Amino acid sequence: MARRTSYRPYPLPQSPALEMSGGVLRHVCFGVPNPPLSRFRAFPLRGELPQSPSTRARAYVRPHHLAPALSSAAFFASSSWARSGFVNWYLGVLSARPILTKSLTAAATTVAADLFSQIISSSSFKNLDFVRIIRMAGYGMLISGPSLHFWFNFVSRILPKHDILTTFKKMALGQTIYGPIITGVFFSLNAALQGETVEEIFARLNRDMLPALKSGIMYWPICDFITFKFIPIRLQPLVSNLFTFVWTVYMTYMASLEKATTETILAM
Repeated sequence: MARRTSYRPYPLPQSPALEMSGGVLRHVCFGVPNPPLSRFRAFPLRGELPQSPSTRARAYVRPHHLAPALSSAAFFASSSWARSGFVNWYLGVLSARPILTKSLTAAATTVAADLFSQIISSSSFKNLDFVRIIRMAGYGMLISGPSLHFWFNFVSRILPKHDILTTFKKMALGQTIYGPIITGVFFSLNAALQGETVEEIFARLNRDMLPALKSGIMYWPICDFITFKFIPIRLQPLVSNLFTFVWTVYMTYMASLEKATTETILAM
């Protein structure tokens, strides 16, 4: 008569500091005697020495939808550029207060661009228009910075991929939606703050909007391609502000032109 082997059930760990893998569950459920203790991943309890990294098992989980963002962030974190003190500080405040940081960055960019535009146009620091500088700072702080934050988040949410086709779709959205809207807001707000009437504002838009949009088609596609294709989402407003420096020099020049009247539009 064959001898029956009785198996003693292996007790489950009662401490929350112990984790079971699928192998341990298979040993317990199917009655395999004496499952190896290496199946457990134990974390140090009070009074115990921590395990060395070489002997400690590690869990590895990477959500597939976060892979592009994680790879881009890893690239910037591993680069020498990202290891600089200023960039580390900027990334810290960007994570803590994203909208405020992007707004202040946009304000600094527009102020620097307007100063540069005034200097090259007048060749003197004595003729600087400080009211215009304050006006540009307010525009960058209250309009440009927050709008860039929400725009890039919106585009990345509806088009999360980073392939060439998706990048061109993002560029098309920028040229057909965001670009015309923000350009119209810039001209209208700047003209209103200078005391222009509604008719003069519409006359300015009729005169300056189309040339500005044509110039934008020549400039912004390559900037948007670099931004959307290679830059992580949280750094996209910063890189866009760097490109905006050159664009703001042109826009502040256009905004500083004399008032447009109906007679001027008809003469053109």
